[in-house]
Amino acid sequence: MADLIVRSLGVQPYLETWEAMKTFTAERHAQVADELWFLEHPRVYTQGQAGKAEHILAPGDIPVIQVDRGGQVTYHGPGQLVVYLMIDLTRKKLGVRGLVDEIEQAIVRTLAGLGVEAAPRSDAPGVYVGASKIASLGLRVRRGCSFHGLALNVDMDMEPFRRINPCGYAGMAMSQVRDFVPAAVMADVQQRLTEQLVSGLGHPEVEFLQGW
Repeated sequence: MADLIVRSLGVQPYLETWEAMKTFTAERHAQVADELWFLEHPRVYTQGQAGKAEHILAPGDIPVIQVDRGGQVTYHGPGQLVVYLMIDLTRKKLGVRGLVDEIEQAIVRTLAGLGVEAAPRSDAPGVYVGASKIASLGLRVRRGCSFHGLALNVDMDMEPFRRINPCGYAGMAMSQVRDFVPAAVMADVQQRLTEQLVSGLGHPEVEFLQGW
């Protein structure tokens, strides 16, 4: 029996996916396999629990949703690879900081495989190429289990980031994989990141599924 299920979900509405994450976490028990959900969202801003309204400058026609993860405001949209990590941290004997480190290093290794040098920063969660942020992180832990996760900018319209202070930082430069690898495609980046997250988290039995 698999101890990790990896789901490729395509484009999914934000609210329904958030509800599914919360339900999965609330109903899981010690024998339930961990899951990674790979997907994209239609255009949406999400504001973390400690989020400040002044960081949302001019959302215009893009909805703003208050959510229960850590962090400030961020943007999700087509061409951004989102991964939600439903991990039983107690079972894995993994702390929140350890999970954040695993996520950041998986992104760093994925980008290195594409020839892009990236690194995390100690003062601001996420992964950066030079001074620009290419991936954002935001997690919630309930009953010893994580949900929410990461967003890696791959090949998207970056304009909506200019309508906010990304992650609460005014003037934060944002970048995407296509800035550095013009031929990058979502499917390849997803495959690479899947491999790095699975190996980094160390689940011996993995099942790959398309859809729910």
